[in-house]
Amino acid sequence: MEDDLSFGAVLKSYLEINDYNVTWVDDGKYALDKFKGGEFHICILDVMLPNVDGFTIGSEIRRINSDIPMVFLTAKSMKEDILKGYNLGADDYITKPFDTEVLLAKIQAIIKRQSLENKTEELVFEIGSYSFDSKLRKIARNGETQKLSPKEADLLKLLCQNKNELLSRETALRKIWGEDGYFTARSMDVFITKLRKYLKDDPKVEIKNIHGSGFMLEAPSQPTPKEKD
Repeated sequence: MEDDLSFGAVLKSYLEINDYNVTWVDDGKYALDKFKGGEFHICILDVMLPNVDGFTIGSEIRRINSDIPMVFLTAKSMKEDILKGYNLGADDYITKPFDTEVLLAKIQAIIKRQSLENKTEELVFEIGSYSFDSKLRKIARNGETQKLSPKEADLLKLLCQNKNELLSRETALRKIWGEDGYFTARSMDVFITKLRKYLKDDPKVEIKNIHGSGFMLEAPSQPTPKEKD
């Protein structure tokens, strides 16, 4: 997403020559719709996009996808702007002018790292008598499956990664919603209620509310035999 038409066109062509499929948006007001309508492995955001700036777009992207890599491009070199980019979860922050070969090398390194993380990351979790496939966003038990929404799946995955340990509210909110404000906290409470409903048929599984701190998914360390209905 780059606002300089000539530079944006050159950068798009350069990346395509290097075997990348590129979606280029030169106006911030169209960026999120493009992101929601496609599948992307990395976002390169110009901070100074017209109508909606790159930081705002990056924050919204983080709400939608907490894992996608982001690189900010800007003519600004102020420390405050650089820190703002990294606080939004940026993988890198590049000031103009820059060498396109350097940008390409950074993109390749980020995507390679992401690919390695995805290969080694646990995707299927046993939660008592339930099996949770975080990639397919499905909970299965006794031949019955429950499809989860993206945020439900992200939250349950985070709980599973911290099974039998405290998951702080702040950590969950920042990783999944991108902020820990009042309204996002209330939204998370709704999702916790839904997850409890999905897991209610196994009495050994419980999502506990740790007052003032967060939540804990309590479940046997080893899968329990599946109960017959």
